[in-house]
Amino acid sequence: MIDFGGWELPVQFSGIIEEHQAVRTRAGLFDVSHMGEVLVQGPEALALLQKATCNDVSKLEDGRAQYNGLLYPTAGFVDDILIYQMGKDDYFVVVNAANSDKDFEWLTQSAEGMDVRVRNASAEYAQLALQGPDSERILQPLTDVALASMKYYRFARGKVGGVPAIVSRTGYTGEDGFEIYVAPEHGARIFRELLEGGKVVPCGLGARDTLRLEAKMALYGNDIDHSTTPLEADLGWIVKLEKGNFTGRDVLEREKAEGPRRRLVGFEMVDRGIARHGYPIVDGKQEIGVVTSGTHSPTLKKPIGLAYLPLDKSAPGTEFIVLIRGKETRARVVPTPFYKRSK
Repeated sequence: MIDFGGWELPVQFSGIIEEHQAVRTRAGLFDVSHMGEVLVQGPEALALLQKATCNDVSKLEDGRAQYNGLLYPTAGFVDDILIYQMGKDDYFVVVNAANSDKDFEWLTQSAEGMDVRVRNASAEYAQLALQGPDSERILQPLTDVALASMKYYRFARGKVGGVPAIVSRTGYTGEDGFEIYVAPEHGARIFRELLEGGKVVPCGLGARDTLRLEAKMALYGNDIDHSTTPLEADLGWIVKLEKGNFTGRDVLEREKAEGPRRRLVGFEMVDRGIARHGYPIVDGKQEIGVVTSGTHSPTLKKPIGLAYLPLDKSAPGTEFIVLIRGKETRARVVPTPFYKRSK
């Protein structure tokens, strides 16, 4: 168990590789109740979210979710978030654990003078993530939500384990799966019910990290933060300049016209070694970049990672030098995601 954003969370249950492979081939269950939830409701709820984020929230409809970036005026990330449209003027915003207070305060500040209510409801929800190709078959007997007809990034309200729940076809692993939101007092019982029968493996933070890295899903505090923009982070697909004015838009417009100075790329090691978070990337004596995430991939069976590199060194096939405990070690830029599930 480790401290993670003020929460005591498991790194592993049976072992990172076993848990990782369970999610890739069968099903794994994560308790992600540390994630925060913020409610944005009222006549100007959409206007607030359009102002505070870079993706186009107006494209949502009831029952759909969207990945988005909450931005500072510098176009750096306050956080990366999921927005669920629960109904007209009613949005459920899922934020990262360590950022829930900061995000709530930022949205509240952004809402000044607007007809909208922003409420930090993080203490009212437990969140479970059932991930892997067998997830639908395992969850369906426990819920009245029709899972087979639910598409990716859609959700429904219904019951799980006999209690009110939100069920969404979303996840942070690169596999099919569901995220389940229930009142905290029901979380432990539903977790145990999903484990019954031995078809689901409980999973910790270690496997969550290796799975999301293979799928090239950004981790706030590692791959993105207040100093990185969505264009630098290779998340240009969530930047919708045409939607109108929003916080950080002028910076992103200029950056798109000129090209970002650096880009987040995927790499694999050429020489032996694993490049970890924070390891410097050098050209001669000069530091030109930094590794943001790195691990040994259980699926690919080789060391992989993410790094910020200057734009002219970011093309697939480009080799560069990482200092691993002071030793020059070769790595190569590769296309991402490293792993993509077959549909």
